[in-house]
Amino acid sequence: MQDILQALEAKRALARLGGGEKRIAAQHAKGKLTARERLELLFDEGSFEEWDMFVEHRCVDFGMADNKIPGDGVVTGYGMINGRLAFAFSQDFTVFGGALSEAHAEKICKVMDQAMKVGAPVIGLNDSGGARIQEGVASLGGYADVFQKNVLASGVIPQISLIMGPCAGGAVYSPAMTDFIFMVKDSSYMFVTGPEVVKTVTHEEVTAEELGGATTHNTKSGVADLAFENDVEALLMLRRFFNYLPLSNREKAPVRPSGDPANRLDHSLDTLVPENPNKPYDIKELILKVVDDGDFFELQPDYAKNIVTGFARMEGQTVGIVANQPLVLAGCLDIKSSIKAARFVRFCDAFHIPVVTFVDVPGFM
Repeated sequence: MQDILQALEAKRALARLGGGEKRIAAQHAKGKLTARERLELLFDEGSFEEWDMFVEHRCVDFGMADNKIPGDGVVTGYGMINGRLAFAFSQDFTVFGGALSEAHAEKICKVMDQAMKVGAPVIGLNDSGGARIQEGVASLGGYADVFQKNVLASGVIPQISLIMGPCAGGAVYSPAMTDFIFMVKDSSYMFVTGPEVVKTVTHEEVTAEELGGATTHNTKSGVADLAFENDVEALLMLRRFFNYLPLSNREKAPVRPSGDPANRLDHSLDTLVPENPNKPYDIKELILKVVDDGDFFELQPDYAKNIVTGFARMEGQTVGIVANQPLVLAGCLDIKSSIKAARFVRFCDAFHIPVVTFVDVPGFM
C-alpha cells in the first residue's frame, strides 16, 4: 500500500512540474507566472481543488505516444474567491506551448458543464499557442466543443477570460465569446494568425504588439476590457472585479455593507455640471461622488471614451453605470460608443443588475 501511495505522490509531483524546471524558469524569465501559480493567487488560500490531474493526450502520431505529461497542458478545478464559488481553467504554456488537444478540451468542457450545473462563474486563464497540430482535426473538434459551451453558458453564468500569453487561432475565438476579457501588457497577445503569417500572405511587416497586443485591443478594436502591467496585478484586480458579479442568472449580485450613508449630501455636485452647456466637465468625477465610497470599476476606459461604463455600488448593491462623457466629442454617441454601451447593458440585463444612466448627450454622430 505504501508503494502505491508513493507512486501516486510521484505522479502528482510530475504533474505539478508541468513542462519541467527549465521551461518554468523560461516562463519566469519573461515575467510570467506558471499556470498553478496563477491559480494560487486567484483563489483564496488553500481553497482550490484540482480535477483530472493525471489526464494525458491520446495522440500516437509524430512521436507523441512517448511524449506525455500528466494534466496535458491545462489545470482545471474550482475554489473560492473572496469566499464565493468559482470554476477555472489555467493553460500551461510550459506543456506543448499550452496547445489544445482533444483531452485538453475535454477538461475545459467538464469545468464549464459543472459551472453551469451549479451556477457559478467560469474563469479562463489563457496562455496557449492554439490547436495542437499533431492531433489535426481532433484538436479542432475540441475547439468546437469549447465554443459550444461558451454559447450555452452565455447569459447563464458570467464568463471571464484573462489573456496571459501569446494566444493565436482557436485560442482567441473562445475568449472573444466570453463576457469580459482582461489582458497583460507586453506579454499577452490575441490574433487569429501571427505576424509571420501576415507577412507571408500580405507582405506587410507588423509586430505582435501592433497586431494583437493589449494596447491594440484596449484602444482600437475594443475586444478587451482592461489591460494590466503584470500577472500579479491582473489576478488581484480580477479578484476585486469578481465581487461585483452574481454567481449566475439565478442569483443576485452580493450586497456589501457600506459606511457611506444613502442620504449623504455633496454640495460640490451643485457646481460640478456647468451652467454653460458648451463647457465640458468630467463625468467620472460625478460618478465617484454619487456611488458608495467613491468606488467605481471602469471597463474599457481607453476605448470609445465618449461613453463611460463600469460597475459600482449604491447602498451596497451592485449597479451598472452608463454615462456620456462631455470631455470627449462633447459626449456625442457614435458607432463604437453605442456598441460598447449596448454590450454592457446586455450583460447587466442578463444578470439582473440595475443600470444607472447619466445622460448628457447632444446627439449622434
